[in-house]
Amino acid sequence: MYFRRPTPYLARFADLPQQARDFAAAEARYGFGGILHGLSSAAYANHPISAIRADYKPAQLHMAVQLGLPIPATLITNDPKTARKFAREHGSVIYKSFRGAPRPANGDTAAIWTQSIKEEDLDESVVVTAHMFQQEVNKTADARVTVVGRSVFASRITTPDGALDWRCGDWDALAYEPIAVPDTVERALHSYLDGFGLAFGCFDFALGPGNPRDPAREAWTFIECNPNGQWGWLPDSDAIARAFADVLTEGWWR
Repeated sequence: MYFRRPTPYLARFADLPQQARDFAAAEARYGFGGILHGLSSAAYANHPISAIRADYKPAQLHMAVQLGLPIPATLITNDPKTARKFAREHGSVIYKSFRGAPRPANGDTAAIWTQSIKEEDLDESVVVTAHMFQQEVNKTADARVTVVGRSVFASRITTPDGALDWRCGDWDALAYEPIAVPDTVERALHSYLDGFGLAFGCFDFALGPGNPRDPAREAWTFIECNPNGQWGWLPDSDAIARAFADVLTEGWWR
């Protein structure tokens, strides 16, 4: 079963009164959804429950640390004083959302890109909800690593202007080149997916200067893993599609 961002059940019942709409959507979710979630002999990419569990960024960072992957210094808080102290101690700090922006009333797509934050930006509005702040990584490029079953596809991504978040610029100007994933990182990625019960994940890393004694070996800093990530635009998308076909026909545990 290839389960990826299905349309909400709610749209089907838009003409019903509110209470009936909520009832019908919940029954569909727990009825049809319950059947789809419980196919014991199916190879999932990914099982819906596993994808939900793996979608929480704090859990992702915790798993990465357990597996020995470096992560940026991270603070999750809604306390302005704590946030300002973190920014003061770590200098260059970024903010990134946990889930992104909801769609506005007109239905357009909205996005909140990773952005630099200064201590003076952190006013009392921080108290409203949870925020994630991280020390900015001194990076030279980004890496997108797509793992499907036991197949690994990796691309170095560079932007002409060295953008903090490569997603927010001109996508046509991005440069891609194949990149070898260090053995220790690759082993950790397989363990990461196994730990969450996933067949597939799109991993993002910041690449930066490594050990001065071995400058050719870059430092790989874990940023996040999207268990429902995009991959169709990548240069090796055809090979990724074939890997999905293998997973769905032969199982990802082989």
